Amino acid sequence: MRYRKLGNTGLDVSVLSYGASSLGSVFREINETEGIRTVHTAIDNGINLIDVSPYYGLTKAETVLGKALNEISRDKFILSTKAGRYGEKHFDFSKKRIMGSLEESLTRLQTDYVDILLLHDIEFGSFDQIIEEAIPALQQLKQEGKIRFFGVSGLPLSIFERVLHQSEVDVILSYCHYCLNDTSLLSLIPLLEEKKTGLMNASPLSMGLLSSMPVADWHPADKEIRLICKQAADFCLENGVDISKLAIQFAVQNKQIPTTLVSTASEENMMKNIVWTEEPMDVELVEKVLDILKPIHNKTWPSGNNEYVK
Repeated sequence: MRYRKLGNTGLDVSVLSYGASSLGSVFREINETEGIRTVHTAIDNGINLIDVSPYYGLTKAETVLGKALNEISRDKFILSTKAGRYGEKHFDFSKKRIMGSLEESLTRLQTDYVDILLLHDIEFGSFDQIIEEAIPALQQLKQEGKIRFFGVSGLPLSIFERVLHQSEVDVILSYCHYCLNDTSLLSLIPLLEEKKTGLMNASPLSMGLLSSMPVADWHPADKEIRLICKQAADFCLENGVDISKLAIQFAVQNKQIPTTLVSTASEENMMKNIVWTEEPMDVELVEKVLDILKPIHNKTWPSGNNEYVK
């Protein structure tokens, strides 16, 4: 496993990190025992950053992860969780709720601190409240030693630009914007480097678009994006390769992206992802896939309140 610096935090994070949403049965009903073994497999094979949220499985993911991590020395992993989102349409970025949320997460995760606390999907909240109340709450928690670093997460890249111009955060988590079909995250790199802000890249499979499996009904992508991603996936299968392999290799090979989160509750898939990161990428095949995806390159979908939609 390779490691890279996460902004100015001083943390060395594995290029492939573990997104624990699968432990909440977000994608399928999971076997808790296998989920715990998957976490152990990830850490045993060099993954050291794990990200979760009380929203995933409505606290189930944190609970299962806590059981898994209880058997592992605390210095073996960097733990990230979130606050602010607690249901499909339930958001609360008030200081009181953030403080209470962290205490609840610490109990479920069976630890007395987290390394990173992120505000979850801030595009669904009031920007003024994020700046004036939520981020100061994170600063207080950092001073109290309950978190080491803090930041924000969301889909629209414009939210990060606004936050970084008006506040200081240690890290951001962006998803679906650095993958085979969308590399728009690169436009944010100069600002992140200027601010010395760490970057966590999530969903290299674009929430399942870059997979040989059927795309979930709930996926917000339009018909054109779905169709062309399926064409790319089918092309890969015709060439004897799973597009998921190319997608993960594509994400981790860029040295400007410190770490990329993948989520699974399967030991077998976890090992597959880890092995893929160590294998050389078929550059010629990737170029052909990128060519297929060109008509939808950087095409995304709206998320959050109208004030964030460009």
